[in-house]
Amino acid sequence: MSELNLILLGPPGAGKGTQAERLVADFDLPYYATGDILRAAVKDGTELGRQAKEYMDRGDLVPDEVICGVIMERVDSDEARDGFLLDGFPRTVGQANVLERGLQALGRRLTAALLLDVPDDEVVRRLSGRRVCVKSGHLYHVEFDPPKHDDVCDQDGSRLIQRDDDKPETIRRRLDVYHEQTAPLIDYYEERGILRRFHGGRPPGEVHDHIRASLATLRLENEL
Repeated sequence: MSELNLILLGPPGAGKGTQAERLVADFDLPYYATGDILRAAVKDGTELGRQAKEYMDRGDLVPDEVICGVIMERVDSDEARDGFLLDGFPRTVGQANVLERGLQALGRRLTAALLLDVPDDEVVRRLSGRRVCVKSGHLYHVEFDPPKHDDVCDQDGSRLIQRDDDKPETIRRRLDVYHEQTAPLIDYYEERGILRRFHGGRPPGEVHDHIRASLATLRLENEL
């Protein structure tokens, strides 16, 4: 069976985490989120982890080559032999180029870049509606999963707040960064013929079914 080497693309709040969980279960793929991998490499004290830590301790951005090196350590492992799912990397065209060269050196390539397409206004609506209780961190959404009483946690009666990260002005800034740095990857992967678009505004189950059908077709094509 051909390997499935996948990356997830999309703005914050597009539902990438939800779809990642389902894809991991569907295809038994290892899931690599950039932040988790960097923290693990630093904790394990690998050579690349030590390099990354030096930059992080200085408050500098970790260079693309170091980040990609940490990613490639995982990609070039037994657990990723039949494929992998990347989330949060690449974030820029520069990182995509480094990843492409790294995979080529292993005689591998990406199968597909899965784009969850969600309009900015929908992202703001989803994220700005989140509320969290100050005592235990229980999560609610004013529209999709509201508490029984406004601003009061159903489970422990504590006050519900809107985190700074979920305020509309902060979300808009995050979207600006996404459009400036990450959205160019859409054209990058489209030109390579591996971009697959999915309407992230649909219910998660529908999005999942669409992605699964698309990947099943890709696998059949690759095996012919």
